[in-house]
Amino acid sequence: MKKIKVLFLCIAMTLISCERDDICAESTSTSPRLLIEFYDATSTDDLKNVPRLTLYGEGLIIDPTVSTDTTIVYNANANSAELPLKIEPEEGELRTVTRYIIEKDTNLRLDDDQITQSNIDILEISYVSELQYVSRACGYKSIFKALSVSFDNDGDVWLSSIEVIDTEIKNENTVHVKIYH
Repeated sequence: MKKIKVLFLCIAMTLISCERDDICAESTSTSPRLLIEFYDATSTDDLKNVPRLTLYGEGLIIDPTVSTDTTIVYNANANSAELPLKIEPEEGELRTVTRYIIEKDTNLRLDDDQITQSNIDILEISYVSELQYVSRACGYKSIFKALSVSFDNDGDVWLSSIEVIDTEIKNENTVHVKIYH
């Protein structure tokens, strides 16, 4: 009986001592991702799917026949994508740079002898990361400022142009970048 009273007292003390901000609510916003949308280069107000789009971070090894957790978009006809950004700049750098491989018409094996040819371009996203305090339970999140986006011209570019709509990324609910193709 004495053990039950002690157990009840411990549970009561735990429940009483918990405060609202000891648990980070699922609805609490975290570091936002960069939202990009793809538009038709000839009719700039129209969203346009990228056929068999694959997006992944530079330096990741991707098997074109298998989707992995490191792939943002895999072999999908998509007109938008949300890209996570690195938070820490490289040593000695003031701005953080994240690079993504953006592949149109992802290589597909049609039969034993024939593979379709994809077109790969590289997006370079540069920004300044700033930590913002959320709460004791949730800690900090990053917001991103001074956003700039470019692509490497390798001579076989399928991207036409890039328009940065919002240079500050505070949430994922608005489009930050439009890519025309």
